[in-house]
Amino acid sequence: MEAESGTVIYEKNADAKMKPASVTKVMTLLLVFQAIENKQYTLEDIVTVSEHAASMGGSQCFFEANEQQTVEDMIKCIIIASGNDAAVAMAEFTSGSEEAFVADMNNKARELGMENTTFKNACGLDADGHETTARDIAIMSRKLITRYPDIFNYTSIWTDTIIHKTRRGEKEFGLVNTNKFLRQYQGATGLKTGYTSTAHYCISATANRNGVKLIAVVMGADTKENRNTDAAKLLDYGFARCYAYTDKKILQKNDIKVLNGDREYVKITSVSDFNAVLLNGEKAEDVKKELVLYDDELKAPLKKGDCIGYVKYTVGDRTIGMVAVNTGEAVGEKTYMYGMQTMFEHIIRK
Repeated sequence: MEAESGTVIYEKNADAKMKPASVTKVMTLLLVFQAIENKQYTLEDIVTVSEHAASMGGSQCFFEANEQQTVEDMIKCIIIASGNDAAVAMAEFTSGSEEAFVADMNNKARELGMENTTFKNACGLDADGHETTARDIAIMSRKLITRYPDIFNYTSIWTDTIIHKTRRGEKEFGLVNTNKFLRQYQGATGLKTGYTSTAHYCISATANRNGVKLIAVVMGADTKENRNTDAAKLLDYGFARCYAYTDKKILQKNDIKVLNGDREYVKITSVSDFNAVLLNGEKAEDVKKELVLYDDELKAPLKKGDCIGYVKYTVGDRTIGMVAVNTGEAVGEKTYMYGMQTMFEHIIRK
């Protein structure tokens, strides 16, 4: 999947329901970062580990009940060490209980259009009915990395440490990234691996080359090596068929006529350069752009920075993006004196 547009470049059995193992934590992290964005808590806030969270098996960071860690250290434990105990602790911290958090996970899945996903826990341990698809994993992975690109500050960490703070004192605990793909594939940026004896080896792999960002999902591989090989093949296939397109000269003209204004034209500006990804043989010379105004005619008064429309980019029938267009200056309403002046100038010119 191309991350910016969500376009699927290649798929095979993309809607087959399978167990996702710790790739589940992509949704857990999405809800955690959403809570931070909504100012529910901060990276510095303190999380207390419950007995339930501390009891999680599988991959873990060996937290004790009542141990406390910051939200940021919990995020590191989830991403780097794939800690089930950390994932459940954050679920409880976010929604009050793991059960309530799982309901939030499933609601978010419906919101994102993940039609074949049901979560039963926050960490990915095998459970009856806990299942998803490669397509749905790609959808939630895309949402996480495009909405919260700061996630890459954590997924790119190879090793780190936390300090266990328990009744027996403080002890350093090392975190080593479970995602070995990071060091095996040029441009790899994340995202999450998973394994259980039932789910086998899974990965949602993200990579970035020359401005193109891709997501590759592999589920149910027999070995780590096969999982990573398949992910690399998918990404290679995608990068061979995608390339970045940039337009720095958005506007073909830099002013527009204004009605009833104290000047006849207003300067217009684009808010940014335009960047997109062309897919499967699309060529730069085939890109078309069109200035679309929200109103058929601009009327004064106008403030500097008013959004008056956008430039739409298309390739064939596919819209590849838009850039907003603003006024570059203020325009006041035409006054009686301005009207007399322009009329007089018109007479003089004649």
